[in-house]
Amino acid sequence: MGAAGFRATPSVLIVPLQNEFGWNRAVISVAVSINLILFGLTGPFAAALMDRFGLRKVTVGALATVSAGALLTTIMNSPWQLYLLWGVVVGLGTGCMASVLAATVAGRWFVHRRGLVLGALTAAGATGQLIFLPALGWMAQYLGWRVAAVSVGLAALAVVPVVAIFLRNRPSDLGLRAYGATEADNVPLATGSPIVNAFRGLKVGVRSRDFWLLAGSFFICGASTNGLIGTHLIPASMDHGMAEVTAASLLAVIGVFDVIGTLASGYLTDRFDSRWLLFFYYGLRGLSLLLLP
Repeated sequence: MGAAGFRATPSVLIVPLQNEFGWNRAVISVAVSINLILFGLTGPFAAALMDRFGLRKVTVGALATVSAGALLTTIMNSPWQLYLLWGVVVGLGTGCMASVLAATVAGRWFVHRRGLVLGALTAAGATGQLIFLPALGWMAQYLGWRVAAVSVGLAALAVVPVVAIFLRNRPSDLGLRAYGATEADNVPLATGSPIVNAFRGLKVGVRSRDFWLLAGSFFICGASTNGLIGTHLIPASMDHGMAEVTAASLLAVIGVFDVIGTLASGYLTDRFDSRWLLFFYYGLRGLSLLLLP
């Protein structure tokens, strides 16, 4: 939930950064692009690090990284600093959480109802968008964008002790098995270099047709959601005279339906062929974007 909120923050900051520094929207969008690229590329390596060192250590490190990037943003004065801090640093931090963390937790702790659990954890991302965006929009409009950035950094730090105390790496840490698991479902712990393990997994994946089909579908998903709506809806709405708080709330409303759809999708995935579900989802998305103008 926090990772999604942190990653959505640049959409709130685009217009304030334009107004203060005179940077055009294309310059600021480069930082968002770097952030999203690293968010995706970090996934396999983050998963390997979680296998090697555990969920807790990786998540705490990721939260600290996001916090540092957000807080240091307040003293930047040139585009390259924005690219480094919000693009690289925050991109790496959020890439170690969100989707890869949800998939790892669902895979380790659940065998039965795994699709529903993954849907619920993914829906938490939309919940983060719902909670963070209106608040950040209000801060940026009335208190300044630096207050919004500091709030993101402090929020990330606030979660660190919660993760350090309560997050467990595997059910076996508590003397349990994954829900619905049998002895045959136990997965041995990963050994060796996490970087080597990540490249080994990628080597296996790129040889599979299904990998490329899924990669292509997620590319389209990212371009039409994070790249188009998630990043530019708020600035575009402000260009048409909408207040920043209202524009952020509009994007948060999308998050409400995202929660509903994600939970429903998790439920349906346990009962129907995922390929047909994806066919329906992408068809509906394409029609919606065509009708948007």
